[in-house]
Amino acid sequence: MDALERLISEFAKLPGIGRKTAQRLTFFLLKEDGERASSLAEAILALKERIRYCSVCFNITEEDPCPICRDPRRDHSTICVVEESGDLMVIERLGVYKGVYHVLGGVLSPLDGVGPEDLHIRELLERLKEGVREVILATNPTVEGEATALYLSRLIRPLGIRVSQIARGIPMGGDIELADEITLTRAFEGRREVEG
Repeated sequence: MDALERLISEFAKLPGIGRKTAQRLTFFLLKEDGERASSLAEAILALKERIRYCSVCFNITEEDPCPICRDPRRDHSTICVVEESGDLMVIERLGVYKGVYHVLGGVLSPLDGVGPEDLHIRELLERLKEGVREVILATNPTVEGEATALYLSRLIRPLGIRVSQIARGIPMGGDIELADEITLTRAFEGRREVEG
């Protein structure tokens, strides 16, 4: 029973998975043949062995720099700043944005001990020296996301670079990763300049 309980416990540590779901997943794998479990284990190990962060934008990738940063067809004068790689993946699925990205790796959250030095802000400012004309702030519409966008706009605007923010078709407290395609498309099309 130790192996069974251990797997339930490990699944339950994943975000969005409670004990009941962890138990269902465990019993599902127990009923399946060994090949399914081996395939899952190999996929998890491959993820941890091969995935790393792009040295330019900090997106997750198997190649450094990532395919987006290497693509000469992308508009490298426009950078969309997102909190996490999951947000970038959602925006990419839409196919409406043709610039490049910068993944902060989170948001400013003094209560959680996350300050500017804990995010990829310094690296973003370095990238802005390379002919960037516009920075689109696509942080989540949360208190922390808004505070991070305001902080970034106050750093970037004095450099003479246009700073815009995606329109808020996404409700306050929502997550970009959970937004539907129409809402996110409208949010991009209706982005506005950040007042600061």
